[in-house]
Amino acid sequence: MRKKKCIAMLLAGGQGSRLKALTKKNAKPAVSFGGKYRIIDFSLSNCVSSGIDTVGVLTQYKPTVLNAYLGNGEAWDLDCSDGGVHVLPPYETENGGSWYMGTADAIYHNIDFIDSYSPDYVLILSGDHLYTMDYSKMLAAHQGNQADLTVSVMTVPWEEASRFGIMETDEQGKIVNFQEKPKDPVSNLASMGIYIFSWPVLRACLLADHEDKTSEHDFGKNIIPEMLAAGKRLFAYEFSGYWKDVGTIDSYYSANMELLEDKPPLDLYGSVRIYSNSNIYPPHFVGPKGDIQRSIVSNGCKIMGSVQHSVLGSNVTIGEGAVVKDSILLNGAVVEPDARVYRAIVSERATILAGTTFGVDEENGTITLLGDDLTNG
Repeated sequence: MRKKKCIAMLLAGGQGSRLKALTKKNAKPAVSFGGKYRIIDFSLSNCVSSGIDTVGVLTQYKPTVLNAYLGNGEAWDLDCSDGGVHVLPPYETENGGSWYMGTADAIYHNIDFIDSYSPDYVLILSGDHLYTMDYSKMLAAHQGNQADLTVSVMTVPWEEASRFGIMETDEQGKIVNFQEKPKDPVSNLASMGIYIFSWPVLRACLLADHEDKTSEHDFGKNIIPEMLAAGKRLFAYEFSGYWKDVGTIDSYYSANMELLEDKPPLDLYGSVRIYSNSNIYPPHFVGPKGDIQRSIVSNGCKIMGSVQHSVLGSNVTIGEGAVVKDSILLNGAVVEPDARVYRAIVSERATILAGTTFGVDEENGTITLLGDDLTNG
């Protein structure tokens, strides 16, 4: 294979248990977002926009939907023969096989894949965050600093700092202290879980970490602290754009609702294109009694009722006389005639029965979640 300057390794095996029914049948990166997209689309699209054409996607938890969605990578222009998208699940070797034991362990078990491209640099990404970013600028900073590792960071509210890897830097941006999810943070400069490593350095660290039986084989808990202790050159790359972890029902709901604002913080219609693999349905249809107000409606939808301030995924059906308000309906959901859906998240292929009510029409009220194995009365 042709040598690559930089390849990306995208960690996409997370369960996302706090999303409850939304991840019952698929991994968090495969959860639908913003109508036609899935969460993983953002990281993949960033790679394309940044000129990175080789991406290894490391899957683990319930990967069927994600694997089918990725296909051969054509939707993201990543179907090239010399690179492209490669799905990398756990596999068995002559020494047996097991689940990936941590983020660093997942990369360790794919050293041969990385070596096949002989990259100078490896970009490590999480597949479950929403943001747009030009990784080529981060790579340029990494090279300019002659860094062994560059960590993308952003300033977070102090009350949230304990949820992240926190670091202190000197005037040149060099990392002088790093703590993974500290109880009493000394800084609010937080890791975004986006790393660029010089591959020879990371490769050696992964081999050493694998032999350490006390290690949790995690980048934040083990690899980064060990590199810092060994005197490696670690730098922070400060990011000031939109970035959101939609790991809870509340954050997922609010991120979708933000798309309906006059000036949404995450602009799906901006200069950075977000690619997706969901263009398989015809344009949406609005019936004679259908009404849509301030909403995102994806391809394949049939609107016979009223949709207000909501986000509809592909192939959603709203029956005549039905009302959907302040809600998120994922792909294939059905709201039968005269049903009511308020301030709710409806899972893929779930059905709201005719004449029933789901959720409460109260501003700032509780967000209600309906799984695909339920109907509601």
